[in-house]
Amino acid sequence: AVFVDEIDVLKNSLEAQRTLGYLPEHNPLYEEMYVREYLQFQATIYKVEKEQIEKCIAQVGLVGEAHKKINELSKGFQQRVGLAAAILHNPTVLILDEPTTGLDPNQLVAIRALIKMLGKDKTILLSTHVMQEVEAVCDRVIIIKKGRIVLDKKLLELQQNATQVIEVI
Repeated sequence: AVFVDEIDVLKNSLEAQRTLGYLPEHNPLYEEMYVREYLQFQATIYKVEKEQIEKCIAQVGLVGEAHKKINELSKGFQQRVGLAAAILHNPTVLILDEPTTGLDPNQLVAIRALIKMLGKDKTILLSTHVMQEVEAVCDRVIIIKKGRIVLDKKLLELQQNATQVIEVI
């Protein structure tokens, strides 16, 4: 069985989905929509109050971009739109799949800082193959190979043991 926030995903899938936010690697945005319009559309799906839209826009740093069409935004700001949509319904668990792929160095720093900030009150599962990403935003590292956990340690433990070798084949 799979549980999210003590909710059985198979028995209560809709309830479990309400606790999850998800940002896929290839962020599927409606690029012809305006940022605020897109988030309003998402809010109707989750039955979220309009005040929450403005809170998310501010939280992810989109205040100056909210009046623009999504296709006018840089990749970094498009990632922020996807992140705003993922946190719009205030999930307790956030799943981020390669959230910084293709970002320039400035965007990379900003998105990492945003992820760390969100991690203060949410559980964030970060899927990445970039170890610098792990070191920049994670507290705990779990490496999964063919569906099995092969490593589960605090990042600090891994950093303190300089002789440790992790081999994933």
